[in-house]
Amino acid sequence: MKIATWNVNSINVRMPQLAAWLKAANPDVLCVQETKCVDESFPYQEFHDLGYYSAFFGQKSYNGVAIISRHEPGDVVKGFPDDDEDSQKRLIAATLDGIRIVNTYIPNGSELWSDKFEFKLDWIQKLRHFFDENYKPSEKVLLCGDFNVAAEPADVWNPGAWEGKIHFSKPERAAIHFVKQWGFVDLFRKMNGDIKEFSWWDYRAGAWQRNHGLRIDHIWVSEPLADLCKKCWIDKTPRQLEKPSDHTPVVAEFGL
Repeated sequence: MKIATWNVNSINVRMPQLAAWLKAANPDVLCVQETKCVDESFPYQEFHDLGYYSAFFGQKSYNGVAIISRHEPGDVVKGFPDDDEDSQKRLIAATLDGIRIVNTYIPNGSELWSDKFEFKLDWIQKLRHFFDENYKPSEKVLLCGDFNVAAEPADVWNPGAWEGKIHFSKPERAAIHFVKQWGFVDLFRKMNGDIKEFSWWDYRAGAWQRNHGLRIDHIWVSEPLADLCKKCWIDKTPRQLEKPSDHTPVVAEFGL
């Protein structure tokens, strides 16, 4: 079973690239973030024509998450239990082939200790509580998405230059580590050691060309699922395209 995550930075703008990648990579499940469209505008028919079901939770102009899958997703949950209509659309969960998949788009956060930064830390705290209250580490659970956090120095092209900045500050790393302590394994690190590879490159300053990136897109799993992982990799091919997303897919393959 092949599961991927990709922040597409507008699903309708990126739909031709998405369709081409789905045909080439042939994942069983693709979790996407930053769809930037309301549910009424989600291109579910285009995915259906490609042989995929869609579960989506959208918001106009920003945010938005979706799970694209070969089989119909079960027990779909959208958002945290205490969310209301005005809450940002950043989490969707579903069960596929016995795996509970939670797809997240963690807030970016803006500058340190701004209101947006505090919101980010609070949101990550809620994410940990979401797992505490709903799942057990002994179950097959997968958390993926754009975490907007580089969890360790190997995830940053220049840790010294990024220290104390958004995505790599100590409070963010501590917050995401608290989520990991629920019982998650970082699949990319498990399968690839301390290799430096990235999933996001800024559009500015030639970051892609200079490989000045961050690994902020992740696939984390519970131990029972980690034991079944065959490989996990970052597919840089879509980032090379004309007018790409600033993120690229992260993919994991399991022997179920």
